Amino acid sequence: MNDTNANWDEERDLVVAGTGVAALSAAITAADAGLSVLVLESTDRWGGSSAMSGGGLWLPNNALMQRDGVGDSREEALDYLEATVGEAGPAASRERKEAFVDGVAGFVDLAERHGVRFARATDYPDYYPELPGGKIGRAVEVEPFDVHRIGEWWQTSRGQDGVPAPVKTDDFWLLSRAWSTPSGLVRGAQVVFRVLGTLARRQQCVGMGAAVTASLLDVALRLGVQVRLSSPVEELIVEDGRVAGVRTTTGGLTRRIRATRGVVLGGGGFDHNAEWRERYQGVDGTASSGSRGNLGTAIEVAQGIGAAVDLMDDAWWGGSVPAVSPGGSAAFMVSERSMPFSLIVDAGGERFANESESYVDLGHHMLARAETVPGTCWMITDARHARRYLRSYALDPRAVKAMTEAGVLVKAPTLADLAVRIGVDARRLARTVERFNGFCRSGVDADFGRGNSAYDRYYGDPLVRPNPNLGPLEKGPFTAVQVVPGDLGTKGGLVTDACARVLRDDGTVIDGLYAAGNNSASVMGRTYPGPGSTLGPAAVFGHLAARHAATH
Repeated sequence: MNDTNANWDEERDLVVAGTGVAALSAAITAADAGLSVLVLESTDRWGGSSAMSGGGLWLPNNALMQRDGVGDSREEALDYLEATVGEAGPAASRERKEAFVDGVAGFVDLAERHGVRFARATDYPDYYPELPGGKIGRAVEVEPFDVHRIGEWWQTSRGQDGVPAPVKTDDFWLLSRAWSTPSGLVRGAQVVFRVLGTLARRQQCVGMGAAVTASLLDVALRLGVQVRLSSPVEELIVEDGRVAGVRTTTGGLTRRIRATRGVVLGGGGFDHNAEWRERYQGVDGTASSGSRGNLGTAIEVAQGIGAAVDLMDDAWWGGSVPAVSPGGSAAFMVSERSMPFSLIVDAGGERFANESESYVDLGHHMLARAETVPGTCWMITDARHARRYLRSYALDPRAVKAMTEAGVLVKAPTLADLAVRIGVDARRLARTVERFNGFCRSGVDADFGRGNSAYDRYYGDPLVRPNPNLGPLEKGPFTAVQVVPGDLGTKGGLVTDACARVLRDDGTVIDGLYAAGNNSASVMGRTYPGPGSTLGPAAVFGHLAARHAATH
């Protein structure tokens, strides 16, 4: 809206839309610089998809690596981004890649200076560690956080939908085999003692995405940032060609809020906007694990004043077990599909990808396969997979019962019986399993290279030899669980420059408007270089947006 005579109800230096990592990073950066900041959250709960996530931030050449003496450099990080992301449109330009890598230090320094306690996921590899510049241990996360520090704000956090315990991302690769390997057993004991320690100190500690967002909110509140829930940004108000403020409605009251330094959009993607998902991606979004408040509203209001978008056909894809109840959430799979004694087949009973590969790659392969072999994909496991490993989708017996009743999870004493029950050709499935079992015995997946990468092996079982990702399907009962193309959120959005300023189709800057996180088209292009490739750039570009607004 162009309005040179707007009647303002309030004024702030910076208005931020959203309450995930991108938005909170922008808010604390601006407040640290002395700006008055108002954060507007469209839903009645704060934290967005960030609070529900694993909480890792992929931050190459970060200060924690430097302090630990772990080798990394600007050049290696950029080499790796070029090898993985390559040229994927304006969002993934060389200038934006450089801005991300160079912005890591500023964000980490700011957060640590205000008391955020980071930890390295020392054993977590990049997702393509064998490529030039690839490393192990670039991801960081926040140490478990005592939510008593943010008082009543915890009651409205989306982090309550995650793991309500001080568990870290770096724990899960070992916890997934806590009762089948010595290293898993040790880590499980460590987590138990960590939980008991927090209880003894009368703390209520949470980890992962809940810890990241709660830590950043804690800083924001201490710096005087005001946060309003149920206050969507409904319109961007433009004066003399510049975004000068927003229109929002809170409690039925519409207000125009002037933003003298600009507006930062950090409100998430369009994960649950069924119309957009169908238009741009050919899916309905029901298998998305993103926040249900992610409807693309902030993207839409920016488009209304001429903002360009890119990568709208893409998402942070992955294999998910579909929800079986109305309003339920799909279960995004990570470690389960990488463990031995499992494989994934299409509706014809054939493998089509490396089951242990990056979830984005598996998602892309599933979508491509559906074009030639339509129908349901299944992860098939033998009895040892269920007995030895943690399966996130099967932790709750009530969920297992519901999935069984819905036909999403099927058991049978033999593979032939299982094939009949899931509607797959029994002879073709038998041939697939026989060939796969041969790979398990030799240790070499001649079809898809499962277990060749350090990333594959991270979620494997070191006691299974000769390949920790390959275990034959031999012991019944056998289980099949449906796998659909799910996602952690959409990755398309507003096109931004190296300072996170929103651009028009002709490449010119919309003055006063910034975007970061899944509101913006991803600097990672169409891939996922390492753990935390959503939150890492979200934090850095939120920081860069606010820093630019504060200094210009």
